[in-house]
Amino acid sequence: MKELRVQPIMNGTVIDHITPGKALKVLHILGLPKPESTSTISVAINVPGKTCKKDIVKIEDRELESSEVDRIALIAPNATINIIRNYDVVEKHRVNIPEELIGIVRCSNPTCVTNSTEPVQHRFTVVSKNPLRVKCQYCLREPADIENHIL
Repeated sequence: MKELRVQPIMNGTVIDHITPGKALKVLHILGLPKPESTSTISVAINVPGKTCKKDIVKIEDRELESSEVDRIALIAPNATINIIRNYDVVEKHRVNIPEELIGIVRCSNPTCVTNSTEPVQHRFTVVSKNPLRVKCQYCLREPADIENHIL
């Protein structure tokens, strides 16, 4: 059996155990690829894992902000973040959906105060993590398609 090998990165981030088929959404959340960037980005979709398929994203020369990790958790709740320095994994942790989402998800209610010209930041309370349900703290709406409202 032939094995596909992806070149290791010297420094950067590897996002592993992404829900199958969600790697491109992860790239979108991170604003990648950027035309001005020279960093290598590797994407593997539907990779066979030990128990099920998964997606993997490798980003050279970039470590993620905590708000980016929170966004990834909303679409890939079982993902792991590996920080690579000098070809070694120096940090490894699972993503975690926070109890409160501030400035991460846009309210789906067009008349919500957060969608007006008022300087009010989007705030959601996590009602349930599995299945994921969130509620706007202002209008109390629960968007059905959270993935499409991630900022």
